[in-house]
Amino acid sequence: MSDEKRVVSCETVLETSEIYSGKVIHVRLNTVQLSDGMITKREIVEHRGAVCIVPITEDRRIVMVRQFRLAAGKNLLEIPAGTLEQGENPDVCAARELEEETGLKAAKLTALFSAYLAPGYSTELIHSYLATGLATAENKLSQDADERVFTESVSIDEFLDKVKSGDIQDCKSIASVLTALTYL
Repeated sequence: MSDEKRVVSCETVLETSEIYSGKVIHVRLNTVQLSDGMITKREIVEHRGAVCIVPITEDRRIVMVRQFRLAAGKNLLEIPAGTLEQGENPDVCAARELEEETGLKAAKLTALFSAYLAPGYSTELIHSYLATGLATAENKLSQDADERVFTESVSIDEFLDKVKSGDIQDCKSIASVLTALTYL
């Protein structure tokens, strides 16, 4: 690698038009000017943000959910996750989503990281948590009406094997569990 300085450029938004406005996402088309003067277009998916949770039982099993994901065209094994409500604190959302999807409450939620899922075209920032001290919720919150989520638990070794074999293909799950292992 050379010693030359790297210049970080920025883009100036010249025009924005809304292409689509939905329940979960909004899509806009921006006309931007690059630092060298070039004019180009950027398609941006706007998203409120989300949380994901790595629930670890006392015997070191990861509680996961299996659900059909239309965009992937198949059932995926993932950690529990959900979209933030407008203005919702991620800590509150993580506790709610854990209970809704698994019927569990955590004695302790530890923030692991926050990361953009696809910063090339999306504003979605996901907040990842480790959930420990799990107990069955007294009054389980209902899953969202359009969700069909089923829980499964796997050992840490099983999880790693499933990642290697391609049985787990969800990036937030892989990144979050690998990060959670550094806390255990």
